[in-house]
Amino acid sequence: MLYMIKLYLKSRRAVILLYMCFVAVFSAVFYVYGMDMGILGYGVLMCTFLFLLWLAYDLSRFLRKRRQLEEINRHIGQYSHRFPGADDDIEWQYQQIAGSLYKITEEHSNAISSAHAEQMDYYTMWLHQIKIPISAMRLALDSGRGDASLFRQELFKIERYVEMALQYVKLEDLSSDLVIREYEIGVIVRQSLKKFAVLFSCSELSVELGDMEQMVTTDSKWLGFIIEQLLSNAVKYTLRGTIEIGLDGKGLVIRDTGIGIRSEDLARIFEKGYTGYNGRLDQRASGIGLYMAKRVADQLAIEIVITSTPGAGTSARIVFPDRLQTAE
Repeated sequence: MLYMIKLYLKSRRAVILLYMCFVAVFSAVFYVYGMDMGILGYGVLMCTFLFLLWLAYDLSRFLRKRRQLEEINRHIGQYSHRFPGADDDIEWQYQQIAGSLYKITEEHSNAISSAHAEQMDYYTMWLHQIKIPISAMRLALDSGRGDASLFRQELFKIERYVEMALQYVKLEDLSSDLVIREYEIGVIVRQSLKKFAVLFSCSELSVELGDMEQMVTTDSKWLGFIIEQLLSNAVKYTLRGTIEIGLDGKGLVIRDTGIGIRSEDLARIFEKGYTGYNGRLDQRASGIGLYMAKRVADQLAIEIVITSTPGAGTSARIVFPDRLQTAE
């Protein structure tokens, strides 16, 4: 308590000194003009009594406000907007600043918590996904009936899942990973197709490549990522037939002859975690690939347009912001 009184007196020292100055000035005036010092003493006594009453009242307010602030500090998350009443406009402004800072901190904390929860959801799902090819390889080893082709396919799936996890982390700060310059579209497409060579060699799928000697200003790695996500879906949902890749007047087109996408699912295929009717038939579907492709496309100012006819196939078009130029 003594410490609190010392703090209070220190905070009010200007007022106390001012009062003492007034007493000294009046005392000097009375003395110089030879006035009755008894009257001065009575006046000083009455003023001092009233001043002490005010100090006692002000001290009680100070102690009460101090306790309230200590309580807020102990439970900052619960009482952040319950400051005690401000004594003046300056104090009110400080309270507004403190409230705004808390609000900003709370928003940042919620954003971090949300991002952490989102990452935990993704990696939990990722762990379940990557167990599927691992289990398939273990089963083939245990049965002794696995061949090199099977192991290559399952290893390819594991590599894809690992690559997806790495790219998912980079999505949070994609702009720092971009290298924008002119690239030939055909080179990027062929690099992406090369990664899927294992699946094409073990399936009844054929690939038809059109003329792609056109230049585009973009990031080759992340454009390749988008192409690979679209190729992955085309391969996954096309058991047999053809995957055509070429350019039209609007951009790069990847067209398959697979099972297609229902019209009610088309509007939501870029939503995170949405798998639609086809995804419910395939336990490997996660609803993450197209979501990530859309996020990357937005960063590159690219539009992905998907049209489909159930039972006839799907067409995915990558529309670039600039006109394509013929490679020299």
